[in-house]
Amino acid sequence: METSLLDDVKAVPTFQGIPEEHLQWLIDHADLITLKAGDYLFKKGDPALYMYVILEGNIQIKLPQGNQYREVATQEKGTITGLLPFSRMKEAAGNGIATGPTRVLSLHKEHFEEMEKVSHEMVQALVSVMTSRTRDFTRLQQQNEKMMALGKLSAGLAHELNNPASAIVRSSATLKKHLHTTPETFKQVISIRMTPEEVDAVNDILFSKIAQKLENHLSMLERTNREEEIAEWLEDHGVEDGYGMAETFVSFDLTMDEIEEIGEIVKPEYIPPVFGWLNNVLTTERLVNEIEHASLRIAELIQSVKTYSHMDKAPDRELSDIHTGINSTLTMLGHKIKEKNIEVIKNYQGNLPKLSLYVSEMNQVWTNLIDNAIDAMNPGGRLEIKTWQELNNIKVDIIDNGSGIPPDIINQIFDPFFTTKEVGKGTGLGLDIVKKIVDQHQGSVDVTSSPGHTVFRLCFPMHA
Repeated sequence: METSLLDDVKAVPTFQGIPEEHLQWLIDHADLITLKAGDYLFKKGDPALYMYVILEGNIQIKLPQGNQYREVATQEKGTITGLLPFSRMKEAAGNGIATGPTRVLSLHKEHFEEMEKVSHEMVQALVSVMTSRTRDFTRLQQQNEKMMALGKLSAGLAHELNNPASAIVRSSATLKKHLHTTPETFKQVISIRMTPEEVDAVNDILFSKIAQKLENHLSMLERTNREEEIAEWLEDHGVEDGYGMAETFVSFDLTMDEIEEIGEIVKPEYIPPVFGWLNNVLTTERLVNEIEHASLRIAELIQSVKTYSHMDKAPDRELSDIHTGINSTLTMLGHKIKEKNIEVIKNYQGNLPKLSLYVSEMNQVWTNLIDNAIDAMNPGGRLEIKTWQELNNIKVDIIDNGSGIPPDIINQIFDPFFTTKEVGKGTGLGLDIVKKIVDQHQGSVDVTSSPGHTVFRLCFPMHA
C-alpha cells in the first residue's frame, strides 16, 4: 500500500527530484482522504490548516460572486493546494468540491516546521508553488476587478445613452406626426393678405424668440399664469386649441405684450391662421432642438468613452491635462452620481501644467477613488475634487463626506485583497491598483479620514 502511495507522490510534478526518504516522511505524517463526486475538500471560511496533494481525480474551485458561487478553476491530479509553508492564508476563500472519485494527501500545518528540517528541497519546491499560485490568483482578481469596473461603467453608460436615444425616438415621431399637418396649415397661410412690413414685424418677434434657444427662467406658477392669460386671449380672438398653443409660446418666452403686438399688426380675420403658423414654426423648432440636444449628448458621451478608454492611442506616456481624465471619469460614473443625488464640486486650479501620463491607467485611478467615494456616501452626499500646483508638484484631493474609514483598518486599505465590501462587490484590489499606478508615475497617494470627511491626496512630480 505504502509503495503504491509513494509511487503516486513521486509522480507529482512539484516533487520531481525530491529524495524518496523525504517523500516517505510526507506520507508518514499525512492523512489519505478519499472523496466521491460532490464531496467538499474544504468550504469557504474554513480555517486554513492543511496542505493538500491531489493524487487522483479533480477538485473544482468555486469562489463567491454576488449571491452565487462561480467556478474559477479545476485542480487536477498532481496539483498541490491549501495552506503552504510560509503562506499567510488564514481561511479558505472559496469551496473545493470533488468532481468524481478523488484521493488527496492531507498534511497538517503543525508538521511544517519539521518539514523545514527534514527536507529543504521540498520546502523550496512548495514555496515556488506558492509564488506561482499567488501570481495566478492576483492576475485572476485583477481581471475580476476590471470586469466589475467595466460592468459598473457600462451599466451607467447604457442608462446615460438611453435617455437621449429615447428623446430622439420620441421627438422624431412627434415631428413626423406634426409635419403631416403642414398641408392644412399651408392652405390657411396662403390665404393671408399681409404687407411685407407686417410680415417683417411678425418675423422679427418670431425669430428673436427662436434665437433664445428655449431659454426662459419662469417659475412654475409664473409659467402657468402666463399660459392661461395667453390661452384666453387666443380663444377670445377665434384661435382653436389656444391652451395647446399657449404652452408652446410660453416655452419660447413669448410675453402677453408680444402676443398683443402681433394682434395689432395682423388684421382680426387673419389672427387664427397667423398664430397657427407661428405655433407650427415654433413646434417644429422645439422638436428639432430636442433632437439636436439629444444627438449632441450622445456625441459627448461617445467622446467621453473615447477619452476614458484612450481608444486609438498607443499605450505610452503622453502629455495630458489631468482634468480631462477626471472629467471623463465623472461622465462615465454620471448615472451612479445622479442615482445617489451626489453634489459634485470641481475646485480646479486653471492652467495647470500638463503631466506625462499613462492615460488609461490614470483613468483607473480616478475610477477607483471616485467610485469608492460614491459608495461611502449616503444619498445627497457631497464629492469635492480639488487640484492645484505646489512647487514642482501637481496635487489632487478627492474629498467625500461619507462614513469615513475606521482607524483600525486605514493602514491596510492599500494592501492587496483587503476589502470592507460585502462578498461579490469588491476584490480588494482597487486601492492596490491605485497605489501601483501612482507609484508607476513616481507619485504618492495618502489618505486621512474621519466620519464625514475622507481625503485621498495624490501628488505627481511635474518632472516625471
